Amino acid sequence: MLETKYRFIVQTSNIGSLNIPLIEGNALFVLGANGVGKSTLMHNLFQQNLNHTKRILAHRQTWFSNNSMDMTASQKTEQEKNIKNRDQNINSRWQDVYAQARSSISIFDLINSENIRARKITNAVDSDDISTAKLLSNIQAPLQAINELLAISNIPIVITLGKDEQLFASKNESLPYSIAELSDGERNALLICADVLTTEPNHLIILDEPERHLHRSIISPLLSSLFQKRKDCVFVISTHDVYLPIDHAEASVLLLRSCQWNGKNIKDWDADLISKADEIPNTIKREILGAKRSILFVEGNYDSLDGQIYQLIYPNVTVMPQGSCGKVEKAVEGIKGTESLHWINAYGLIDADDRTPEQLTKLLEKGVVAINCYSVESLYYNLEIVKRIAKRYAEVIGANENELYTKATSDIISDIEPHKERLCSRLCEKQVRNSIMKVLPKHKDISKRGEFDYKINLAEVIEKEESIFDKLVSDKDLNALIIRYPIRETPILTKIAAGLGLSREKYESAVRKLIIDNIETKNFFKSLLQPLTDLIEG
Repeated sequence: MLETKYRFIVQTSNIGSLNIPLIEGNALFVLGANGVGKSTLMHNLFQQNLNHTKRILAHRQTWFSNNSMDMTASQKTEQEKNIKNRDQNINSRWQDVYAQARSSISIFDLINSENIRARKITNAVDSDDISTAKLLSNIQAPLQAINELLAISNIPIVITLGKDEQLFASKNESLPYSIAELSDGERNALLICADVLTTEPNHLIILDEPERHLHRSIISPLLSSLFQKRKDCVFVISTHDVYLPIDHAEASVLLLRSCQWNGKNIKDWDADLISKADEIPNTIKREILGAKRSILFVEGNYDSLDGQIYQLIYPNVTVMPQGSCGKVEKAVEGIKGTESLHWINAYGLIDADDRTPEQLTKLLEKGVVAINCYSVESLYYNLEIVKRIAKRYAEVIGANENELYTKATSDIISDIEPHKERLCSRLCEKQVRNSIMKVLPKHKDISKRGEFDYKINLAEVIEKEESIFDKLVSDKDLNALIIRYPIRETPILTKIAAGLGLSREKYESAVRKLIIDNIETKNFFKSLLQPLTDLIEG
């Protein structure tokens, strides 16, 4: 087991003392109905980890008195001490005498973190240390991160820092207005984002009932994105919304059924630790679930680029990475074939992997769309998107967009050619595996006790692929090369981003921001994924 500095010991009536491992980069959901002692358990967890924990309360105040810093740094420090002392009192699980101060501290920390980043960059430039300034500028600004998180979470507002250190919001390119005028849900999402993003590194973040004031179509992608932004922290989320742990199958779940009281204190809980969220008993699901919903299963994992971009393209669908294409197919088939999961519309998105038209048609009939690309990078680095990013950054830095685009893309051919054999063999690996899987004997064949013999000319396979590669290179069909091959195994992606003056992380974030800001870009991606768009929106 990995070493951890966090403690979470739960006294249970069914399995004794339960020591739950809390590892940075992981999340634990504490799931149970009202009245099973979740708030008390969260208070116990806070008490066990006082020196490295941030607690985000369910009953927090979500309104602001104004949109700027309304306390000094010394006042903030004093209030934080008061809050920490108060939070150790058991009554803090339901009573908050520092509600206004908590909101003010959240806004203070957000504005301060933005200013600290700006000062570091300015100091580097003043010292003529341009390389350091560039490195610092490639670290995502807090407000940029928040705006990305809000967009991924289907909240169409943009937060900006204006004159006199005031925070403003705008919606659908409206005139800026004070964040005090945001809706309850918008303010709650902003506060959660600000609190999580400004938490000190290597901390435990206790998030109590984050679904309050927020629709489940918002909170689920919001949590996914926060987990990815703060992999240096461990999250414990208390909730009675079973959708949240189901949507985050990589997380563990502490399932609370009831608790036993000894006077005014809880003696122990009837609890079970479930290592995979998809193992939550169907009886629990049926008790809590209701409305129909749509889930898109995709390849990749929760750390990959897949989930974020598909969530932005299809904001009304919950995106759930499954790893391999086989697991995507099984997930869709399993849900569609299970009447007890009648509340879910399931779709799948996988790579085509040289499947025949007949195979693609059969998959589509099952609700699984196979797109003709090797990986999701072909969407991020589609040359039309590169061109749009070049235009956006040219306006920012006062450069010529055509020159930026040319600089970003001019070396694609020279960068890909040295990797020809490896890229072709990697693509052929999928093709060969698929062809072998198609002819594997079934149980009826095995029962006949005959021989199974299958030969494949690997030289012929790779030579055919190399001829396709050579043709695309000679035609300078850059998009086709990016789509067909695993280009993340080459310098191409880094060179494209660097040509625009960006890191890969910042470029990919800029693509997501472009989807947020520009409906034409979102529709362009929908057209690239047309069969899936037809399934979801048709």
